[in-house]
Amino acid sequence: MPVTCALVSVIGPPAVGKTTLAERLAAELPAELIREDYGGNPFLAEAYAGVAQARLPSQLYFLMSRVGQLALLGWPGGGVRVTDYGFCQDRIFAGSTLSADDWTVYDRTASRLDRLVKPPEVLIHLDADEATLLARMAARGRAHERFITAEFLAALRRSYTQAADQADCKVLRVDAAGTDLRNALTCAPLIEQVRSALAAAGR
Repeated sequence: MPVTCALVSVIGPPAVGKTTLAERLAAELPAELIREDYGGNPFLAEAYAGVAQARLPSQLYFLMSRVGQLALLGWPGGGVRVTDYGFCQDRIFAGSTLSADDWTVYDRTASRLDRLVKPPEVLIHLDADEATLLARMAARGRAHERFITAEFLAALRRSYTQAADQADCKVLRVDAAGTDLRNALTCAPLIEQVRSALAAAGR
């Protein structure tokens, strides 16, 4: 039987298909979907545009939002939940965007909160090449993403790969450039892998 209180987190760089896959997993497993609150972050656009004073507030907003969503205190006693992000990505973005002084402030705060969040039983690492990611971002037309460069994406990809390598849970890796995550038949084998991993975690 599946573990009774499970978390499945989907990680990867922007436009790789995290929300698309998380929505499908939530429908098929079934599970409750927890979305990243990027739309509510009032500092995000300026942070991506290069306004230095906005970067730390933007990252702290995401940190507190994710802690609130994934807090162990009050975590439901049963069922499966799927996030379209991983808590590890908070440090990935912070390390990629903050100055040394801002990182010190962020790290002092985050290190006290890391232990308070629910770790995933299954981590799905989506990856795609920079050209694919940039094309997808251009197609969806989010204003804050127009400042993202191929170099920034390459650094993020390396950091996500490292995070997946170091994860203390079942990790499933998916080539999102070569996999149509919108296609139910294409996703079916992956969904079965998730079910099997949850069942194994429950034993």
